[in-house]
Amino acid sequence: MKEPPAPPPVPVPGRGSGSGTRHRPVPGPALLGRQAEVAHVLGLVGERRTEQRLLLLLGEAGTGKSRLLAAAADHARDSGALVLASQGIEAESRHSFASLHQLLLPVLAETATLPGHLRTALETAFGIALDEGPPDSMLLRTAVLTLLGGVSERQRVLLTLDDVQHMDRDSLDVLGFVMRRLTAHDVTVLMTARGCTAPAGLPADLPAVLLGPLTEQAAAELMDAQPHAPTGRTRIELLRQAGGNPLAIIELCRAAGTGGAGVLPGGGLPRTERIQELYAARLRALPETTQRLILYAAASQGEDLATVMTAAGAGSDLAAWAPAEEIGLVAVMDGQVHFRHPLVRAGAYHAAPAHVRQQAHRDLAAALTAEPARRAWHLAAACVGRDESVATALEDTAELAERRGGFYAAGQALQRAAECSPAPADRARRYTKALRAAQNVGDPLWVSELYDQITALTEDRDLLGMAACGAGMGLSLFGHQRQAFRVVTRALEPEPPANGMTVVALTSILAAIGYQSGLPEIRDPVTAALEGAGSDGHATPYAELATSDSSDAVRAASLAGADPTRAPELLRRIRQEPAVREPAPDIAEMTRLLGLGGVAWYADESDLCVEAHRQGYAMLSAFGAMGSAAPSLAAVGAALIDTGRWAEAEEHLDRSAALAAVHKWAHLQSDVEALRTTLRALRGENAGSPADSAWTAVGLEENRATHARLLRAAGTAAAAAGDFDGAFRHFRSLFAEDGTPLHYFLSPRSIADLASAAQRTGRERETAPVVEAVRAAVGPRPTTRMTLLLHHAAALTGAPKDAEHHFRLATVNPVGDQWPPARAQARLHYAQWLRRRRRPLDARPLLVTALETFTRLGAAGLAEEARMELRASGVTTGAAPAQADPLAELTAQQREIVRLAARGLRNREIAEQLLLSPRTVSSHLYNVYPKLGVSSRNQLRGLFEDL
Repeated sequence: MKEPPAPPPVPVPGRGSGSGTRHRPVPGPALLGRQAEVAHVLGLVGERRTEQRLLLLLGEAGTGKSRLLAAAADHARDSGALVLASQGIEAESRHSFASLHQLLLPVLAETATLPGHLRTALETAFGIALDEGPPDSMLLRTAVLTLLGGVSERQRVLLTLDDVQHMDRDSLDVLGFVMRRLTAHDVTVLMTARGCTAPAGLPADLPAVLLGPLTEQAAAELMDAQPHAPTGRTRIELLRQAGGNPLAIIELCRAAGTGGAGVLPGGGLPRTERIQELYAARLRALPETTQRLILYAAASQGEDLATVMTAAGAGSDLAAWAPAEEIGLVAVMDGQVHFRHPLVRAGAYHAAPAHVRQQAHRDLAAALTAEPARRAWHLAAACVGRDESVATALEDTAELAERRGGFYAAGQALQRAAECSPAPADRARRYTKALRAAQNVGDPLWVSELYDQITALTEDRDLLGMAACGAGMGLSLFGHQRQAFRVVTRALEPEPPANGMTVVALTSILAAIGYQSGLPEIRDPVTAALEGAGSDGHATPYAELATSDSSDAVRAASLAGADPTRAPELLRRIRQEPAVREPAPDIAEMTRLLGLGGVAWYADESDLCVEAHRQGYAMLSAFGAMGSAAPSLAAVGAALIDTGRWAEAEEHLDRSAALAAVHKWAHLQSDVEALRTTLRALRGENAGSPADSAWTAVGLEENRATHARLLRAAGTAAAAAGDFDGAFRHFRSLFAEDGTPLHYFLSPRSIADLASAAQRTGRERETAPVVEAVRAAVGPRPTTRMTLLLHHAAALTGAPKDAEHHFRLATVNPVGDQWPPARAQARLHYAQWLRRRRRPLDARPLLVTALETFTRLGAAGLAEEARMELRASGVTTGAAPAQADPLAELTAQQREIVRLAARGLRNREIAEQLLLSPRTVSSHLYNVYPKLGVSSRNQLRGLFEDL
């Protein structure tokens, strides 16, 4: 079969069924994820005729194929089409023409209009008329084609064929013939089939869309839409167990909501009767040995095949797995057992009695004597009550997991170790270590659950200080800055923790809260707290602060956040440190990079900020510790936009949005919306203001960083739309009446935007005092970037006699080239000022350079403005302006995929070269085709020839 044309998954929860002319309503949430693909499917069945009239929806059970089919049927019916539906039923698959009869039943009365020989063939096939022998196959096919053609002359027709894999072969043969000959008729055919390839009996070249797992963000949104959405560790665990399968998400949420949870290594799988019933009949029909193997595989935590079979006492004969493989419950390959669906594992595990499950874990532990980490989990699963030996083994497992880069696994192990600990002091200590792991994972709800356990168990100031770090950061990510401040200050006052590094860690959290809140009363204590924090010779429970390099970087970032005027000097000191640093564990190096990137952000060294964070994020991602990145994600997104890396910014914001949705980082969700709006506006797209939900997700009065980003986004969008009064209103709101910045760091960076809007609306005199207030706020030695922005603003709003002096200072410093959008806008404004003073020859070089920059960036609206100014200055720009490199908007990975596809490589070949899955390659190609203005691989080759 030909490879499907690179469609990404269209995740649609739920199932639908139906026969005749209507699908029964499908309960459940609205369609989620891949909205563009959903729109594509609905577009096929709309009133407008399209060239594509056939589509097959593929996917595993529970991916939402039937729900999407039902939505398409309702859409077609609402637009006036006749919907004929057939549902494949396994029990009827042995009856000839059963599915065809179900499909045509509503229009059988129309057979009276057919010629006699065709009517007889059709009625004979359906058993309506008696005749000798089977119907003539050619006459039957022609009869169905003629019948559908006649109906479509009076009314558009949609055929929906659900679960094609269960339809009888005779029906499929007829429908295959008909589908290849429907081009002349107003008939559209939508089909669904389980699996990743079309079932036998369908045309090999049938257009197909694969409904794969939901994205992390869509899966999180679906989970949050459930009536009893789980929270904390349970939420993250269920998202992992469901693997993006919509049905699994819905069923596991329903199970968790009823309180059913069983313990499995690596996390509990909820239990409900519904889950068991989904697979109980098939499981009970298996031989006893196979059932035992399935149970042991379900109880394992990804153990290899040999371990499962040894524990189950099943010997080495793989034939015992065959019955389960034949009915699609598992696949045994590459020395592993893979469950075909997440709910199979849950159903198989909980179908067994508790004592049988306990014995399975004991047997697995006995088979893993050479693997103490994995053995500990099974001992814990079999443990009833508290057992210090089990707790110690789990703690050792957690330490190993952390060293290997698995904070989530470490947190799980430590929490279970605490639950197994007999002594309250050991429970408190292990809960605290679990909380630190959960903080690194980035799950505030899990952190909150652990914090409550710790505070109820201990009065130890160091343990409470460590716990307050996670709790304070979690509250901040939820948007509760004042509450977070109270939690952290309670750990610092009246008596700070004895360990100096704990104080450093607490102060870094306080600085992050101060930045997000923008409130001076939260920032002010940072410097004093750090001055009282000793180094303790780096005897610290924090591996992140185990070296002087990492602790110094964290201190510097905290001080810079409290007072950005100190950032350039702090960065200079870090750069003066010896080039050869002391050996550091990976986690300490990650911390150093994030600290360095933070200081660079406050020092307006945007390129260094991006590069340091890029390296740090790569390491954090490998450790599963993106929670440590949460406070900096919005800043890095802004830096990428400011430095003109717009394709990378878009990719970064997509990743940030997914993390924010999965972990419910409330203010970051609003930050991402604001930055996406800003980016769209700079590109000249119809951005509109940020969505209403972004303005209400958190209290803006105590989240001034988010408020500032939203105002800047709204102002940029208004300016791009030509609404300069609206732009001025939004930008002016970044400052108080007397010019005091709403946010001490972010507001001043929009001063040139405010001045530009003021100049467009004749409010220069009103704005000039704000410019001077910002000049005073940034101190006598502002950063290079702030110096350029202030000169730009002064040129637009200051005394006319000084305008050219300020314009020159805003455009000549070569350091300013690291911020291409701002530099190009300064040149454009300078050129406009020159042209209006009848100096077009002086304006032309500035306009040419600005136009080149805007075109390269893909800033269509600003490029057109520069082009118009260039024409007005007497330069003919031509009907076809310079085009941006179409590949510039793609990420590095997407560019490589496109190049390989243009060379003729298939998806699987590309995946092998780039170490990706074929589905990822397919998804990327589907997404980049519209950006490149192509629809096929052949056009890609032509594109590269043009380039």
